[in-house]
Amino acid sequence: MAEKAVRGTFLDFIDDPWKHVGDEAAATRFHVDGLLVTEDGIITDFGPYDEIAPKHPGIEITEIRDRIILPGFIDGHIHLAQTRVLGAYGEQLLPWLQKWVFPEEHKYAERDYAEEGTKHFFDNLLASGTTTAQTFTTGNLLCNEVFFEEATKRNMRMIAGLTGIDRHVPDYFANTPEQYYADSKTLIEKWHGTGRNLYAITPRFGFGASNELMAATQRLKEEFPDTWVNTHISENPAEIHGVLALHDDCTDYLEVYEKYGLVGPKFTGGHGVWLSDGEFRRFSESGAAVAFCPSSNLYLGSGLFRLGRATDPEHRVLLSVGTDMGGGNRFSLLNSLEDGYKVGMLNNTILDGSIVPSQQDLAESERNKLSAFRAFYLLTRGGAESLYIDDLVGTFDIGKEADFVALDYTAGPPAAPWHASLLLEKAGDGPLSLETVSDLLFGIMMVSDERAVDQTWVMGELAYQKA
Repeated sequence: MAEKAVRGTFLDFIDDPWKHVGDEAAATRFHVDGLLVTEDGIITDFGPYDEIAPKHPGIEITEIRDRIILPGFIDGHIHLAQTRVLGAYGEQLLPWLQKWVFPEEHKYAERDYAEEGTKHFFDNLLASGTTTAQTFTTGNLLCNEVFFEEATKRNMRMIAGLTGIDRHVPDYFANTPEQYYADSKTLIEKWHGTGRNLYAITPRFGFGASNELMAATQRLKEEFPDTWVNTHISENPAEIHGVLALHDDCTDYLEVYEKYGLVGPKFTGGHGVWLSDGEFRRFSESGAAVAFCPSSNLYLGSGLFRLGRATDPEHRVLLSVGTDMGGGNRFSLLNSLEDGYKVGMLNNTILDGSIVPSQQDLAESERNKLSAFRAFYLLTRGGAESLYIDDLVGTFDIGKEADFVALDYTAGPPAAPWHASLLLEKAGDGPLSLETVSDLLFGIMMVSDERAVDQTWVMGELAYQKA
């Protein structure tokens, strides 16, 4: 393939904005008129147009005007087989799984249904600007084959694996530990590192896994140490009580995974709503990550994730944002950012309700604030770092895979264009400033939705164009 380039307004992150309180712009890289050069889907040059273009005479350039271009969004926690039941009414986590989720996921044992559902899943990801996702599939081998086949066809960077569960689940849905081990090994050997596919050993959650299934998970991780581990943790109080009743040798939920040797780099625990301070510290010390799923946590009434505690610089936890679709009722990570902002504000109301807030409370309150730069850092570089794929995606660095999204800051519901016009009016004539871009991005995450996604590019190729 020949070299080609995209010209437009680019923003990515060179650092964590939480490290730059009062000067978050220092964590950004912004080119109001930039040029991104790619070859065979890999970024080969990037910078201001006037500096980069003369080095590539005659190169084919696609111009993207009146848009903000960011690295492709990374969803740290989502469920393939819940695509059709997102928005199911009226239950908290455990009864919701029994009533809606397990029956729907079971349908993916049939190839025709799995293929149809998987195509819907990937179409919705691209329409939402998501180019990478750490994905729960089902416990069925065929469903996982279909997922990896479709991911390969789309040439998207995906992390997924067969989901293991053998407790508190209908008989028709359960794995056996032996089947889980054998099928997982088959999938790892076939798909892990094939194309852009990566494999995650996936015990669904501690409440749904017998000691034997957890031991099979440990064996897989020992035999294939470069794989990922993806699971749930501390999402719902009833779930936590159930887990600790099954593992009375453990003092908290994280210890269940620790005793099977799963916690460390490339481990992600989804939700973490009810993690203790000690668990947060152990996440930080081990290099494990949490997927923050605010839309789902609000929708299922699970609770409020302590974003300010997770971002404590003394014990910083690696974080991604997850839609947790269909516990989350949208594919759009932009909507997850909206809910994440509100979760932070509600947590601050709780902290501010203290009669005499401590200095620690005041510091945590500041860290709960989800600014535009903090938010989009989590969807890009921060998400990549949490999943240990920041050598591949998440920024516009030379050598990275050219996944990116072009956001239309005037699109969305009827209120969005007029809101954006106020921000542009305040900015005055001339090119966009970084301050204005920050305001526009905050407007996108709070006022708009996936309609702001104008284009999604995968490996330097246009994969989605809004009609």
